[in-house]
Amino acid sequence: MTPAIAALIVAPFIGSFLGVLILRLPEGDSVTWSRSRCDSCGHTLRALDMIPLLSWLWLRGRCRDCGAAIAPLHWQVELAALAVAAWAVVTDDDPAALWPSCALAWTLLALAWIDLRDLLLPDVLTLPLMVAGLAVTAWDRPDALADHAAAAALAWGALAGLAAAYRRLRGHDGLGGGDAKLLAAGGAWLGIAALPWVVVAGAGLTLIATVVVRGRTLDRMSALPFGPGLAVAIWLWRLYGGG
Repeated sequence: MTPAIAALIVAPFIGSFLGVLILRLPEGDSVTWSRSRCDSCGHTLRALDMIPLLSWLWLRGRCRDCGAAIAPLHWQVELAALAVAAWAVVTDDDPAALWPSCALAWTLLALAWIDLRDLLLPDVLTLPLMVAGLAVTAWDRPDALADHAAAAALAWGALAGLAAAYRRLRGHDGLGGGDAKLLAAGGAWLGIAALPWVVVAGAGLTLIATVVVRGRTLDRMSALPFGPGLAVAIWLWRLYGGG
């Protein structure tokens, strides 16, 4: 079995786990030890109820036990995980880079989704993502490790400093600590050259999504999730920017 086929087969199952992360991490619920259960009645799900995408179709989108509608988030995340894996397969012609690219994409997907729902970028995802970026760089391009490590430090320092300055001037937070850690993770994966583009593109995508797509009016107290824009920008540079 080729790495591409394997990634496409595994992707929906990864998406199923990402759905659990998206729902449970913001609530502080256990991810590893709790059995999967219906969000409405709490019944433990059977193995046949947890086949990604297919179970939702077979059950017609409803719990087998109580008949309540299954939250569409589950199949949406499974489908999105498959889509980004397919994107990586089509775009990245280096089989050795495929699994790291998929792992990056799946983690960014979870972070973006959580930030959209809860304005939160959990350390349990951002910090391992940064370490993974440095590990992948050390394995694939050891000569670039110093650049990528410096990029991670610079990215975190720049956004953390900006957030502290904004808080001091305005008296309230303008950037969350998770944004700095996500950008640091991006630096660890991509290197210093990518940082200006990632920041500008991430900010632009955030504004476009907020004003044009969602039709919101902004003021100085508006809370915007910066994570999804950063996540998309990091992913695009990984695939097309030579990072």
